Amino acid sequence: MIRLVDVTKRYDETLAVDGISLEVPTGEVCVLIGPSGCGKTTTLRMINRLIEPTSGLIEIDGRDIMSASPVELRRHIGYVIQSVGLFPHLTVAENVATVPRLLGWKRERTASRVRDLLSVVGLDPAEYGDKYPRHLSGGQAQRVGVARALAADPPVLLMDEPFGAVDPLTRERLQAAFERIQREMRKTVVFVTHDVDEAIRLADRIALMRAGRLEQYDAPEVILDHPASKFVHDFVGTDRAIKRLGRTRVADVMRADVEATADGTRGIDAAACAGTRFMYIVDDDGVLEGWVDCRVLAAGTPPEEAGTRVDWREAAATPDTTLKDALSRMLGLGFRDLAVVDDDGRLLGEVSLAAIEQTMSAGDVHVSNLPEGEVLGAPVADEGEATT
Repeated sequence: MIRLVDVTKRYDETLAVDGISLEVPTGEVCVLIGPSGCGKTTTLRMINRLIEPTSGLIEIDGRDIMSASPVELRRHIGYVIQSVGLFPHLTVAENVATVPRLLGWKRERTASRVRDLLSVVGLDPAEYGDKYPRHLSGGQAQRVGVARALAADPPVLLMDEPFGAVDPLTRERLQAAFERIQREMRKTVVFVTHDVDEAIRLADRIALMRAGRLEQYDAPEVILDHPASKFVHDFVGTDRAIKRLGRTRVADVMRADVEATADGTRGIDAAACAGTRFMYIVDDDGVLEGWVDCRVLAAGTPPEEAGTRVDWREAAATPDTTLKDALSRMLGLGFRDLAVVDDDGRLLGEVSLAAIEQTMSAGDVHVSNLPEGEVLGAPVADEGEATT
């Protein structure tokens, strides 16, 4: 557990942090958020003494952080920053192994830990271990940064806008990877961001700050439904029901019992479509290639004209996709149902607009942009033509 009691940081006459008190329970994620200059990064950096507090108490698992040297303290706290900070002259494996080596781990134990962590963050150790940071994309480098922070299995992880410097698609994938890692490892995390949607998605508790003070510290659902002040209400925004969808993943509401065929449209007829709305088309490995609208087929349209060919990267969601992102994709594509695939495009099921609308019902908000009976995708005449 991390505990801050009346923590203050003063620079001459300026109060950067003014009497912050909060507790982060073991295994939970606390997200610090607020306007620029509100003191969130200063608060984060006081926890590992990159910035020394002027007054107040900071404890980690009941121990005052001032009782240990800064170097010793930081060896037991993982730290991830926006610019990653990988050592350019070291390989990926060597970067991840930095802290275990400083702690005197044996070579075999270190090598095993590096392999395990690269796999955890979605990087093949055989492919990436010997590469240098200059060979990595921004998202790959950020994953290595997370692996390095976790290398010595620290109980506490500090993250300062770690996903802020990547494109939106990579950011969504990194957020999903972080959620998966946190479910497995249950670290105590303090996470700084300026993105409300990211905070709502990732946090167990949100600390919303303004001018160095704590405005509200609560679970995301409480902040969305019961903002403590007009400032909190305005900062979160009026689309709270939509933001609430960022707390639920597709895996929580998807259904897996979908019909699929690996024979293309050739093996599809009205009998094969009986009892289902869409027949999905996959290749021999189960990768989504498209679908046939069974209602269109039942109306007498030939199977090859009732089919829609797609790129699964653009026309599907993964189980870790939030319902907010899934809804956005549905509305953008004009779909009432969205296929769900794994990271390699293999079909897992589908998520429906009705399921998302039911999740939103707690906020008494309903989506009616699409007319009843809207087809999943417009059929194409040429089976080989992709629809985006």
